[in-house]
Amino acid sequence: MRILDTRLQHVSLTTPDGPFSLVADDSHVLASGWTCDITSLVELIHPELRERTGHRDPAPDAETPQPPGPSVLDQAVEAVEAYYAGDTSAVDSVPVQQRSGPFREHAWEVLRQVAPGAPLTYAGYAQRAGRPAAVRAAAGACAMNAAALFVPCHRVIRTDGGLGGFRYGVQIKQSLLQREAAPARSPHADPRRGSPAR
Repeated sequence: MRILDTRLQHVSLTTPDGPFSLVADDSHVLASGWTCDITSLVELIHPELRERTGHRDPAPDAETPQPPGPSVLDQAVEAVEAYYAGDTSAVDSVPVQQRSGPFREHAWEVLRQVAPGAPLTYAGYAQRAGRPAAVRAAAGACAMNAAALFVPCHRVIRTDGGLGGFRYGVQIKQSLLQREAAPARSPHADPRRGSPAR
């Protein structure tokens, strides 16, 4: 883990979909995505949240001692590792904070309630967010989402079944959707029987 300043921290890890990085303050993930470019992630964070952390210039190469005790970054890393190990709902409980207008903030909260393996269309997402006619605004909430995976904008697809856009590429979006479509292995399964233990 590296510290960008006294309250903004980041980490990068390797996933089957490529490098995945997270930027967090003391209590929330503020940005995340399939990139090693920490500066680009920091730029996605709303200025109000950057100012609150006292962030100035990112210094991703400056190594600083890790603060004592578990952090939200530790929790987020564990959740990403569990997600890729098959627990696709592991990321749901990681605290995230983003800032925007009221509709977009509400739309991001709605996204966090979209279950793995049950993608919505953009029209369905707009309806679930309470504004059925605001399909473009719902798509905009996906496009402006800074906390990819934790706010699962990849679970929104086109009405015709097409993937639509994704900041980190449609190949990663497709990979995530395929991963989530596969049934999760039960932690109680008996591998000798190939079926859940009773």
